[in-house]
Amino acid sequence: MNDDLDLAGLLSPGMQVFVGGGSNEPVALLERLAATPECAAGVTFTQFPLPGLNRYDLSVLADGARARSFFMAPHLRAGFDAGRVQFVPMQMRAAYEYLRAQRFDVVFTQVAYDRDGELRFGPNVDFIDAALDGAGCVIAELNRAFLAPAGAPRVDSNRIDHLVESNRVLTGLPSPEPDTAAREIGRIVASLVPDGACIQTGIGAIPAAILGALGEKNDLGLHSGLIDEGGRQLIDQGVMTGAHKAIDTKVHVVGMGIGGTDLFDWLAQTPSVVFKGANYTHEVAVIGRLERFISINSAVEIDLLGQVNAEFAAGRQISGTGGSVDFMRAARSSPGGRSIVAMTATAGGGKFSRIVARVPVVTALRTDVDIVVTEFGVAELGPLDVAARAEALIAIAAPQFREQLRAQ
Repeated sequence: MNDDLDLAGLLSPGMQVFVGGGSNEPVALLERLAATPECAAGVTFTQFPLPGLNRYDLSVLADGARARSFFMAPHLRAGFDAGRVQFVPMQMRAAYEYLRAQRFDVVFTQVAYDRDGELRFGPNVDFIDAALDGAGCVIAELNRAFLAPAGAPRVDSNRIDHLVESNRVLTGLPSPEPDTAAREIGRIVASLVPDGACIQTGIGAIPAAILGALGEKNDLGLHSGLIDEGGRQLIDQGVMTGAHKAIDTKVHVVGMGIGGTDLFDWLAQTPSVVFKGANYTHEVAVIGRLERFISINSAVEIDLLGQVNAEFAAGRQISGTGGSVDFMRAARSSPGGRSIVAMTATAGGGKFSRIVARVPVVTALRTDVDIVVTEFGVAELGPLDVAARAEALIAIAAPQFREQLRAQ
């Protein structure tokens, strides 16, 4: 690592600092910051972290340090309870515009050389353009331990003020193993996806099961916030070709790669996977040009009105609003588009129903929700009146909770 970087001379109280998150977190830079914590005094750090990938609570470094987050990851819980971490509930498309308006004093990011020696951003570009727009100082970690994705944006070296070298294997996220219920949900959702559709999925065992069940489809497209091992396999199998996409034909558009070393190595050799910011991946005007766009997301619970809670459990904020509602609403503008909320019918080993009388926090409005799938079936809520919606949802609840839900 280049020891010429003087963080004490670059940071001062009152500054606003953006930190890249997800799979492109500049960990070596944050380690340097943690080694000189007094630099963080009075500084506010903004990041969109993901559980399992990011683990720094920068608000603990020094007196007056603050962290602003769009996702309540477990490592931020203590800081949130203590009032040092500010949680901002905001959809990803809106978060992009919010960040673009901030004018950060300093931006921390990670870059790498690609297979041809071109300097590119690492495997998460959701917000980097927004943060760089008007930024005062840009500090980049040049990580020589991996090759940048072939489809990631190139870096204008004139825009970087300080380049710090590292040789650090990217933090991986293992592929989840779907259980019996998740595999059944995957089978049902796959039956709703037509050949030639363009899909979007999230993170977790259910999205993994859905991708694993799409192997018999033809010419699927991908326009999503992320790509993981399931998406890679569909592309390698020739199932996901993007051949019928009206825009970005034969191109797979994503904001971030999530997986292990094998996935990152594959991305370095696969220019057809193109990385774009949230102002493109989550933009309704873009998705509206894609026919048969199928948005597939999970939820914590859904109530009998059709309102979705995807971020709150046991009286606590456990995640964030993310981009699911962006995709739900965008799917309505796509010719033949649909949005699917896929979730298991119960939680806690069958102790609790995920279909409830009323949710405590509304992530998606009842007017946003189209199709709901559990391992017990499909509820198409779009055309139904309020009473019929409740009956349709009760019909796909776990059998032991159906009478209780009717009474409620």
